[in-house]
Amino acid sequence: MKGVGPVKADEIAARVETFVREKVIPYESDMRRDHHGCPTEELVIELRARAKEAGVLTPHIMADGSHLSQRETLVVLHKSGLSPLGPLACNTAAPDEGNMYLLGKIGSPEIKKRFLDPLVAGARSAFFMTEPASSGGAGSDPKMMQTACRRDGNHWVINGTKAFITGAQGAKVGIIMAKAEEGACLFLVDLPNPAIEITHIPNTIDTSMPGGHAVVEIKDLRVPEDQMLGEPGDGFKYAQIRLSPARLSHCMRWLGACTRAQEIAVNYANNRKAFGKTLIDHEGVGFMLAENHIDLRQAWLMIDWCAGVLDEGRLGTVESSMAKVAVSEALMRIADKCVQVMGASGVSGETIVEQVFREVRAFRIYDGPTEVHKWSLAHKIRRDWKAAQENHGALNGHQNS
Repeated sequence: MKGVGPVKADEIAARVETFVREKVIPYESDMRRDHHGCPTEELVIELRARAKEAGVLTPHIMADGSHLSQRETLVVLHKSGLSPLGPLACNTAAPDEGNMYLLGKIGSPEIKKRFLDPLVAGARSAFFMTEPASSGGAGSDPKMMQTACRRDGNHWVINGTKAFITGAQGAKVGIIMAKAEEGACLFLVDLPNPAIEITHIPNTIDTSMPGGHAVVEIKDLRVPEDQMLGEPGDGFKYAQIRLSPARLSHCMRWLGACTRAQEIAVNYANNRKAFGKTLIDHEGVGFMLAENHIDLRQAWLMIDWCAGVLDEGRLGTVESSMAKVAVSEALMRIADKCVQVMGASGVSGETIVEQVFREVRAFRIYDGPTEVHKWSLAHKIRRDWKAAQENHGALNGHQNS
C-alpha cells in the first residue's frame, strides 16, 4: 500500500477539514442518539452520504485501492477528528479503519471484494477479540483466548463469549478471533448472523461509537474455511499487522479532537473576563493553555515518529506502545485543562469539550491500558539488559581467551 505523496495528502486533509468544520460540526447538536448516547444508524448513514457527496468518504484509501502512508494518514485523520462525529462521517473511525487496513494488507482478492469493498463504501464492521473478565477470557492479553473453533468438514464451528465489541450492533462485517489446536485464527463473517447474539450493551463513559460496546454470545457459528484469514494459527500474527496502525490512528483522531477542544478553550479564555482582565491574561489560565500547546506539538511529533517506523515496513509494536502511552496521557492532560479553563461551561454540553474529556479518558484504556503498555515496555527493557549483559560477557570471554 503506497502513499500518494505529502502534497496530495495535504490536499485531501484540507478537503476533510473544510467538510468537518462546515458540514459535520453543525450535527454535533443533533439529537439522533440511542439510549446509550451514541449516534444512531440513521445519523451515521446521513453523515456518510454527505461525506460521499463532498468526496471525502474513506479519504485515506484511494480509488485504486492503495492506502495512504502512515505519515499521510496522520495528516488526514487528524482533520477528521476535529469533531467526534468527523471520523464517523468520513469513514475513518475505529474499528472500521483498522479492519480496512488489515484486509487491504492480507485479504485475498475474493475476501477484498466480498468484505473490504463494502467497508470502503461505508458499511460498518466489528472486531471480535476481547472477552469477559468473569470467564477468564482475553482482555489486554489475547493469549487468554477462551473462544474456541474446531474444523467440521469444509467449515469451522465457533463458540464463545466476546465483550466490549465496538459497533457490533449495526455492523455488516465481523472479524472474529478464536482459538484452535493450531493456535489463534481470524474469521470473516457477514452480520447480522443468528448464531451471534448481542446479549448486553453497557453504558460507557464514551458516546462517540455507534452501536456502543456489546457483549456477544457466539453459539455454533459455522464459517466456511475460505473465510479464514490465512491458515490456522495465523491469528496472532495477522492481529499484529492491525495492532500498531490501529493504536496510532486512535492517537491521530483524538489529537484532532483535542486540537478542537484547545481552540474552544482559547476562544473562551480570550473572551471571558474576570477580576478586571481576560482569563488568558491570568497566569493560572494562560499557563494551562501554553502547556496544552506544548503537549499538542509533542503528541504530533510522537505520532509522526511512530508513523515513520511503520512506513519503513517494521511492525512498530514497541514504538506504537510508547506512542499510545505518551499521546493518550498528553491528550488527557489537554482535555482536563480545557475543562478547567472553561469552568462550568467546560463540564456542560454547551460545547464538545466535555465529550472530548470523556472520550479521551476512555482512550487511556482502549487499545491497551497505559499500565499494560508500560509493563510490556518494562519487560523489553529487562530483556534488552539481559541480552546486553550476555553479549558483554561473551565479548570479555573472547578477549580473555
